[in-house]
Amino acid sequence: MDTALSLYFVYPFLIFLARVVDVSLETVRIILIARGMKILASILGFFEILVWLIVLGEIMNSLNDPVNYIAYAGGFAVGNYVGIWLENKLAMGLSILRIITQSDMMGIVIAIQSMGYGVTYVEAHGEKGPGVIVFAVVRRKDLPQVTEVVKSIDPTAFYTIEDVRMVSEATFPTQRFHKRRARSRV
Repeated sequence: MDTALSLYFVYPFLIFLARVVDVSLETVRIILIARGMKILASILGFFEILVWLIVLGEIMNSLNDPVNYIAYAGGFAVGNYVGIWLENKLAMGLSILRIITQSDMMGIVIAIQSMGYGVTYVEAHGEKGPGVIVFAVVRRKDLPQVTEVVKSIDPTAFYTIEDVRMVSEATFPTQRFHKRRARSRV
C-alpha cells in the first residue's frame, strides 16, 4: 500500500512542487533579463535548469503514469502564476511614472520631490485643453506610495507606468532620507 500511495500521490505531488519552483524561477529569470540584470538572471538560470533536470528525470522514469504528466503540466501552470506574483512582490528595478494633469501640477511636483525623487514637467495640450505632463523615475517598490500621493492630490490625474531598463542619472531617495522619513512617522 505504501508503494501505491507513493506512486499515485507522493511522486506526482513532488513533481508538481518541483515544477512550480522551476517555472517560477524561469519566469523571474526572463523578467530579470528584460530588465538587463544579467548576473542575477544567470544564477537563477542555473538553479532553474537543475530543478528541471531532476523533475524531467522522474518523469522519464515513470513514462507510463499519466498522473505524473498531469502533475507536471499543473506545476507549469501554477509556476507561471507564482513567478509573476513573486516578481511583483520583489519589485526590483525602476519605472517611469508619467502623470498628465490639468489641475494641481505644482502640488504633485512638490509631493514627489518631498519623497526624494527628481521630477521633470512640461506643458502639454490635449483633447481637454492645456495641461502638464510630470515625469519621475521611481523605484518599483515605491510606486504604490507615489501613485497614492498623486491620487490624493489630484484624483482626476491620468498616469501611466512603464518599466525602465536603464537610467543614466536620476534623483532617488537616499537611505538617510528613508530613515529620516520613518522617524517622522513615529
